[in-house]
Amino acid sequence: MKSIRIYLMAAIFSLGMMSCEVRTTNSTRGVGSKSIPPGQAKKIYGTKSAKPFAPGQNK
Repeated sequence: MKSIRIYLMAAIFSLGMMSCEVRTTNSTRGVGSKSIPPGQAKKIYGTKSAKPFAPGQNK
């Protein structure tokens, strides 16, 4: 009976841990990041245009 309780508690604990969600503050949107300006992202990734990194220009 004691081993059943241990397995039941382990199952409840593991189900509880699986429902957790991890969020980060610097999430990337597509290619660019919110923390650096579009011109700097353009220089880092070596593209010719900063348009894909600008927040208002993403479709």
